[in-house]
Amino acid sequence: MTAEKKLSRRDFLKTSAAASAGYFVPLKKGEPQMQTPHIIYIMADQQRGDCLGCAGNRIIKTPHIDSIANEGVCFINGFTATPSCTPARAGLLTGLSPWHHGMLGYGRVAEKYKFELPRMLREAGYYTFGIGKMHWFPQKTLHGLHGTLVDESGRVESPGFVSDYHDWFKLKAPGMDPNATGIGWNEHRAGVYALNEHLHPTYWTGQTAVELIDNYNLNRPLLLKVSFARPHSPYDPPQRFLDQYRETEMPEPFVGDWCAEFADFPMTKDAAFGNFGVEHARKARRAYYANVTFIDEQVGEILAALKRKGMYDNALILFTADHGDMLGDHYHWRKTYAYQGSAHIPYVMKWPKGMQTVVRRGSKLDCPVELRDLLPTFLDAAQTEIPQKIDGDSLLKLIRQKSPSWRETIDLEHSTCYRKENYWAALTDGKFKYIYFFFDGHEQLFDLKNDPGELINLAVQTEFDKIRELWQQKMVKHLSERGDAFVKNGELQIRKKNMLYGPNYPGEGS
Repeated sequence: MTAEKKLSRRDFLKTSAAASAGYFVPLKKGEPQMQTPHIIYIMADQQRGDCLGCAGNRIIKTPHIDSIANEGVCFINGFTATPSCTPARAGLLTGLSPWHHGMLGYGRVAEKYKFELPRMLREAGYYTFGIGKMHWFPQKTLHGLHGTLVDESGRVESPGFVSDYHDWFKLKAPGMDPNATGIGWNEHRAGVYALNEHLHPTYWTGQTAVELIDNYNLNRPLLLKVSFARPHSPYDPPQRFLDQYRETEMPEPFVGDWCAEFADFPMTKDAAFGNFGVEHARKARRAYYANVTFIDEQVGEILAALKRKGMYDNALILFTADHGDMLGDHYHWRKTYAYQGSAHIPYVMKWPKGMQTVVRRGSKLDCPVELRDLLPTFLDAAQTEIPQKIDGDSLLKLIRQKSPSWRETIDLEHSTCYRKENYWAALTDGKFKYIYFFFDGHEQLFDLKNDPGELINLAVQTEFDKIRELWQQKMVKHLSERGDAFVKNGELQIRKKNMLYGPNYPGEGS
């Protein structure tokens, strides 16, 4: 399915409202129309978009997440607009672009926004609950959730905060150290989880979700957020999962014709850049894949619980991530980059059994989608009005309409992180990607269709000048609303001063 020119939000609301009464159909002849669906959204932290079987990865083992795609769709061009934990989660929470929710890089999610996914679904009649990593501030802020049980990876940002996972760990293993494996959460070393796998945060998150589903008896739809803290480092899978990749030849990192400058950096265990060797990267990737498979097993447990409870057929289920992980590609580690390993994320969705669609289950769609699309999708599923000022669009359009309008490109950006030059904005339609670096004005252009590893920077090749200039003008148009500091006299500006919070940020950083 290809992208087309987007309708105005007002036209979209009219189209959505006209369709809302008719997109649920009886399950069988004579049965009443289905009820408002449950909404289950599951996310992993720092999972790459190429780390799913349904996305074409023939090595990784993700049968349960793949089953969501097999009974729904896999969006092959899923992106995160600001690829680090907190700004990505702000976009998911608000349905807004980075400029409009105000977080342009890694900062603190504001305590309250005009649009908040859990609150708006709660107002629509849902019981709302969150399990796992929220990464909000203060750390037990609810944003409209009826409750949370959180795992914050040892992070303490609120006075006296102890995560629910750590309190549970004290109950299950008094006096033991939950960090006994000894690998920090921003390292790229790999190791085997040192404790019983039933003490691992992945197990806790999955089984806590299962317990809530098993106990759910309310006569109202459930909105459940399940947020795993892995495969984000530490790369610490239990031995049982690592063994599944013991004989697997792991892929080597991509090394582009443009990345030599990133090879020679201090060889620290949490370095954001550096050539640590192919075998180091393969070892990290093997443990990372094993952590993904551990998550997949717990996703299977959650799906099984929904089926036991009779909730599965009447559920909208979506799996995604906040951002990816470079895993040594182009001598980059971690995230905050425009490159595919960092900005391309898994994005699969299953719709309720009684929903009328024109797209066959098991399809792959190539429209560029982003985390801002979750809020309008869920409001659409709840047959609730989507506010005009929300930037995202309902994914249900793409499966219900024969010729849906959709955005041509998605915008990406990140403020300075790890080094002053890592301050950029990008645009992509899933076929090409254009990157503009604010600090010095240099550009990159990649042909993702023919060069998915982003090995060749076309921006420095004169035969691609017209394509580069076309994308440059798209960027001028995109950034123009920000004023002369970003675009002046129709030209992109060099910016030596970083901007972490934009003028639309509703918190203390503005």
